[in-house]
Amino acid sequence: MPSTIRNSLLWVFDPFENDETYLLRKMFGADVAYVHGVQCLAVVDRDAPWDGLLVCTAREHHESLMAEMPALRPHPVLGKWLYLPQTDAEFEAVAQHLTARVLAGDPRIGIAPKPRKPRKPGQPHQRATPARRVKP
Repeated sequence: MPSTIRNSLLWVFDPFENDETYLLRKMFGADVAYVHGVQCLAVVDRDAPWDGLLVCTAREHHESLMAEMPALRPHPVLGKWLYLPQTDAEFEAVAQHLTARVLAGDPRIGIAPKPRKPRKPGQPHQRATPARRVKP
């Protein structure tokens, strides 16, 4: 049964609504934005440490992104991504800066999704949650 609780942080993705490539997907209790075919940002509105914005990036980009936005830090559980708790005083400003960087095509932000493995013959079909195209 799908959750009826709406993520209060979805406003972070508002700047993406006019981008034709924007897709919104659910993943492990988070809402994830895909722009230009890559997984860019995730917002989670739960208990710490799942209470803010996650930046989908490679570890090699952590240093430069944290230098540009000092409020970012490696996520305490999912250390391959950067994190900004929603309680941070700079949350709104950093979220706006990150969405602008995504729309500008910053190569430091975004992870290409892994291709799905083909099903073996006779294996039951697993239903995947389809991506939603968010309409402006």
